[in-house]
Amino acid sequence: MLLAVVATPLVAALLIAVSGRRPNVREAWTLIAAATTLALVVTLFVDLLNNGSAPTWNLVELAPGLELRLRVDDVGMLFAVSASALWLATSVYSIGYVRGTDETHQTRYFTAFALCVAATMGLAFSANFFTFFIFYELLTAATWPLVVHKQTPEALAAGRRYLRYLLGGGAALLLALVITQVVAPGQDFVIGGYLDGLISNNGVIAIVVLITLGFGTKAAIMPLHKWLPGAMVAPTPVSSLLHAVAVVKAGVFGFVRLFGFVIGPELLAEVGMGVVVATLAGITIVVASVIAFRQDNLKKRLAYSTIAHLSFIILGVSLLSAESWNGALLYIANHAVLKITLFFCAGAIYVTTHKTKVSELDGIGRRMPITMAAFGVAALGLAGVPPVGGWVSKWFLGMGTVGADQPVLAVVVLGSGLLTAGYLLPIVYRAFFRTSPEFTTMGEAKPMMLLPIVATATAALALGLGDVFRLDVLTSAVSALVVGGMP
Repeated sequence: MLLAVVATPLVAALLIAVSGRRPNVREAWTLIAAATTLALVVTLFVDLLNNGSAPTWNLVELAPGLELRLRVDDVGMLFAVSASALWLATSVYSIGYVRGTDETHQTRYFTAFALCVAATMGLAFSANFFTFFIFYELLTAATWPLVVHKQTPEALAAGRRYLRYLLGGGAALLLALVITQVVAPGQDFVIGGYLDGLISNNGVIAIVVLITLGFGTKAAIMPLHKWLPGAMVAPTPVSSLLHAVAVVKAGVFGFVRLFGFVIGPELLAEVGMGVVVATLAGITIVVASVIAFRQDNLKKRLAYSTIAHLSFIILGVSLLSAESWNGALLYIANHAVLKITLFFCAGAIYVTTHKTKVSELDGIGRRMPITMAAFGVAALGLAGVPPVGGWVSKWFLGMGTVGADQPVLAVVVLGSGLLTAGYLLPIVYRAFFRTSPEFTTMGEAKPMMLLPIVATATAALALGLGDVFRLDVLTSAVSALVVGGMP
């Protein structure tokens, strides 16, 4: 079953590619694969919760110590559940979007989407750094056709920038992989890390620098972020994939894996690099939030919001406390649901009204009340307002900064909520409390776009209101095990 989770979207990509002349069949394969992948992941999840089942699958041994190997664990399951559930929502939404905009090359689009999810599932269930690196780079390759999908000069330029940044980051990760393979060949991920006693402090510092360059590029930590706003030229479902489901989440998930399962919190604290990375994340949160205020283009405002909020996860895993880890892991799921809702809303606005700028949205709440209400729910969640998902995560992150005796970072976490509210809630105010002769009658997007918006906004509320899928049990257990006796 574990292999099937990765194989299902791969098979779907082939079936989609050969069904190009029959759009309904092509889209049926997309939906069947998304639903099947989610069902497989949920089955593995239930086994993990009820039986502690942690299956493994050895794909291939390329050389001694270089084995492609899959394994189920709590952290990987958290990432896989989020990605597979949102792939199903994005698949439904994408069909409505590409039909509404009459996108060209739709077969290539859905094929690349399926390949991205296959890489994401492989990444989620990677058992070691080598496997993780392979799927991480495959994800970069699979998403490039989506970034350049429109094939305009702007899109092609964004694609070149995308490859420069992400392949450059991949080169840094390759060096980190070589170092870890030399000192601990063939080692699987271990809770708490496995490098302690095997490598000098200078070697640890070198690895942290390399993985910060590598994962920080995909996670868009400043100043490695410039590819992300440029990639907003892609169709909105691609932006949703980049920001919520796969690419940037792969970057922050890399920090989780390397800090918690390769280097280990104790060794990271010993060399003092956790605070350094947390400080970089704090700077990114503030600067990206300030830049977001200046963006009139709605998708670019959301892009800078993503840059800021991803760094909450990096900050949490860098502070090396159970509270901060718990907040960071929970925020992987919460941010995914909240941000995909915002991008879904932006896409619905574009397809329905062809508006792309915040300044053009006065009174749009009268035209699209359900869409803008969902936007408001997600905006409140990102700002950390109860009861929407996101507030519990930020509570834990705030407690983590206090526990780590980092008052400046505590102020950043608390103040970021006000900054987020400052650049997102005025959009909601414009929509419902200003008027425009252009928006006088109700006219929502088509059901295939509107239903995923309602579903993800509802999920955001559910994540904030209850113990949904027992994700808090998983994250609490993992954070306690990873950081062990760390203060």
